[in-house]
Amino acid sequence: MERIIRNSHFLGAKLRTLRKEHRITLEDLSARCAQIDPQSAPSVSYLSMIESGRRIPSEGVLALIASVFQRKPVWFLDENAEFAPVSREKAAGGAARIPFDPSFLFSKNLLQAAIPELLSQTGTTGRQFAHLLIRSHQEISRNEYPDLERAAEKVSKRAFPLKVDDLMALCKRHGLEIRWFERKPLLARDNDHEVRSVVRSFFDTPGTVYLNKALQSDAARLKFDLATHIGHKLLHGGDGLKSPHATGGDMGGSPDSGSPLHAGIEARDVLLAWRDFECSFFAGALLCPKVPFRRFLMRERYRIEARRKLELTPAVMMRRMTKVSPYPYWHFFDATAPGHFRAVYRGNGIPLPWGNMTQATDPCPHWAVFRMVGNAQNDSSSQISVLRADDRWQLYCCHTLRTRDMAGNPHVLSVGIDLVPALSSNGADEAQIVDSIGEDCFRKGGQARIGRPAAEAIRAAANILSIAWVEESLEQPARIICPRSSRCPRQGQCDVGPATRARDISDVKREILTTTR
Repeated sequence: MERIIRNSHFLGAKLRTLRKEHRITLEDLSARCAQIDPQSAPSVSYLSMIESGRRIPSEGVLALIASVFQRKPVWFLDENAEFAPVSREKAAGGAARIPFDPSFLFSKNLLQAAIPELLSQTGTTGRQFAHLLIRSHQEISRNEYPDLERAAEKVSKRAFPLKVDDLMALCKRHGLEIRWFERKPLLARDNDHEVRSVVRSFFDTPGTVYLNKALQSDAARLKFDLATHIGHKLLHGGDGLKSPHATGGDMGGSPDSGSPLHAGIEARDVLLAWRDFECSFFAGALLCPKVPFRRFLMRERYRIEARRKLELTPAVMMRRMTKVSPYPYWHFFDATAPGHFRAVYRGNGIPLPWGNMTQATDPCPHWAVFRMVGNAQNDSSSQISVLRADDRWQLYCCHTLRTRDMAGNPHVLSVGIDLVPALSSNGADEAQIVDSIGEDCFRKGGQARIGRPAAEAIRAAANILSIAWVEESLEQPARIICPRSSRCPRQGQCDVGPATRARDISDVKREILTTTR
């Protein structure tokens, strides 16, 4: 106890630095301590006084705080223990963004003529292009939309969780009339194949919401649809410029929906895409207010299965956790078929699997999201993956879930994090850990069990993040993944059949350099 008194100010400074490095608020830390020992857990104000040196924690409280950060209590008392926060931008993995100024080479008029031509030749609609721009906006802004958060919290007053009856009451309070209709799934064209499609709901100006009766037996989807329509009424005055909710196709609509291909981008397509995004984000914030939902995730250790307690769809659960988590390095994929995405978010900069958001000719079959689309035996799994990018290994962990949409079409959802910043924040030698895992996987044909030292470092990081599926992933071998199979570092292990087009010259060059050294 005497040693604690002597080093109380130093202890507080180290605690504050460590807490901020892990992006854990005082409220989060107090809640995490309460999960371990409710009787001894320090309050927010008491933690603040410890950090400022105005209070001295007992040995029991110090041990409690130390257990949250997976450190020994003596670490906080060691005046010689250095702690230098890492640079987050350098620690995060994924492809580096290169500054790009199109006007350096191309005029505005030339780009205005070339982009519609590019979209037409690639079969990309204006709506799809708008969604691509919105996704990039999300990733650059780290999903920060405080005005939408405030609008949702003003409506719900942070009530959590909301039941169907609560959403119905909110509809009535804001002048929305509910009408029900019957519509069965039907076959529709989606690019080059047929899928089942069904209209779930739509908004009819000035204030009528039409809902498919099938939603009456699916509270999670019904709540989401109601929340988005409430958002449209509040954010846009219920002007009706919002896409119907239709299941079975790309983002923003069902198969055969949206404007036909033309030599231009219609303003309506861009407007609808942005409106759809705003209403969807509002719905997530309404159903999962930031502070109470973050506390819920910590209690449940980010288990996706906990969504059933809240009557949330797995997509809402996954997408919202990438926003409310204090750890910013997340990604999210929603895939309907190998190489085909409905939604993507890459806040951690992870390279996009297979190089684009449509069908690819040189797929890597080892991404968890696509293994489960294919022949995975389980309906959910956790996986640690290593990826070679910029001549160094990156380390990721994801949890993947197979599900079906309302029309019965199968698709796979995957949410994951970049582990490198978490390892760095915890003082681990992340470069040595990641290299050891990558080289083991390379030597053993593409996958390998993680060694004890690396596993202990990952387990400690998982406990600080309070993410159960990171720790669970250690029970399975780590796998090498790659953005494209033609650039896979495996030695002949990523054979997915003959390509349907010539490989890029850069791929050929890389292969020659690799095999002739």
